[in-house]
Amino acid sequence: MGGCTHCYSAADLAALAGPAHQIADDLIRCVAHEAPSHWDDFPGLYRKLTPPTIRFLVAGKLNHGMVASWFIAAGWRNWTATECAALEDVWHAWWRTFLHRHPGTGDVTHVLETLGTITGTLAPWLTAWAQTRTGAADLHLRDALDQWLIEDELADLHFGFYKEVHATPELLPWLLSLEDGRIDADQLVEVVRLSSSH
Repeated sequence: MGGCTHCYSAADLAALAGPAHQIADDLIRCVAHEAPSHWDDFPGLYRKLTPPTIRFLVAGKLNHGMVASWFIAAGWRNWTATECAALEDVWHAWWRTFLHRHPGTGDVTHVLETLGTITGTLAPWLTAWAQTRTGAADLHLRDALDQWLIEDELADLHFGFYKEVHATPELLPWLLSLEDGRIDADQLVEVVRLSSSH
């Protein structure tokens, strides 16, 4: 395992070269956030550490936008068909489970940012949210709007560490398409105002 010897000791690199299940949690979390340029074979390392990285991600113990961007950098779409299918299953199960619990583990805007960035689109996640008619899903929607409407962030919202996904063009029409009553009246006024300026 070749990597930055200024940031990682010989023992760290030796551990990363060994079985993934024997790598210390602190080292995994550190690597999950580390820039790809720190590693000789970043895609190979991130692929190897994907199972524990996802466990920490779902538990809300990692920076969502950064990890999502690193998955893109690791080229996860080019992994084996079995690996890609397994990851797709994880993304959908995570979102479905999150929408049915409030409060959840972490923040709904972070989960949506992760999934939207990793997959390059918000469409399937917003569709699932619209179809999930539970009190928990609506509370998550209120929470998200509380954040997105601060200083009109929703007017030009980007997701991902490198702002890979411009979320506003998908979010505004989706919000306006939701059934009456799903968005608080005061929040809806602000969404309409922002939409009219685009």
